Amino acid sequence: MIFTKTKTVRFSHCDPAGIVFYPRYAELCNEIVEDWFREALAVDFHHLHDKLRLGVPAVRLEVEFLRPSTYGDSLQFALRVREIGNASMVLEVIARCGDEERVRIRLKVVMMSLDTRGAVRIDDGWRRKFAAFLEE
Repeated sequence: MIFTKTKTVRFSHCDPAGIVFYPRYAELCNEIVEDWFREALAVDFHHLHDKLRLGVPAVRLEVEFLRPSTYGDSLQFALRVREIGNASMVLEVIARCGDEERVRIRLKVVMMSLDTRGAVRIDDGWRRKFAAFLEE
C-alpha cells in the first residue's frame, strides 16, 4: 500500500525567488508522516506522544530535488515503507505535481521512548501496521 496526500504550495513555503525553499520540504515531509500516522495507522501524534509516550524522530534524511515547485502548485505526496528494522524504519516520500516528480525523500526514523529518550523495539502490533505499507 502507498499512503497519498495532496498539499498545496503556500506563499509561506516559498523563498523570494518564488520557489519552495528547500527546508520547507522537510517540514512537509514531517506533515505527511504525521498525516500517515493519523489517517492510515489510526494513531495521531497527540496520542502517540502524550498517551503512548512514543516518538518517531528522524535520524537520517536524504532529499533529492528534481524540479522546482512554485506557489499554488498542488503536490501529491506518496509515502511507502522501504525497510523495517528492530527499532527503526526507512520511509520514502515522493512529491509529484501531475506526472512530474518534484522531490524524492528518504527518511529513517527510530521508535523512541519519550520518557527514556532511548530507542525501543518495534513490537508486533506496530510492525503489522507499518508492514502494510512496505514495498520491497
